[in-house]
Amino acid sequence: MKLSQKALKAINNPVTRRRLMDVLGCTEFTVSRYIQKNSDNLTKAAAMQVIRGVTGLSDNEILEEPITKAV
Repeated sequence: MKLSQKALKAINNPVTRRRLMDVLGCTEFTVSRYIQKNSDNLTKAAAMQVIRGVTGLSDNEILEEPITKAV
């Protein structure tokens, strides 16, 4: 799963990046790269908890709808 553009914009600030860095156990540079590439690592449980708390968004607003192909 990927994060929505709305969520990516909301978390792309130094304070939130530092909180994500703490829960994911990586550097702020790595978190910035995760945001830039919309990495699946941002959908880990610990990261999602931080994102929910910081943004106040629901899971439906945080996560993109998966694209399904019509058969």
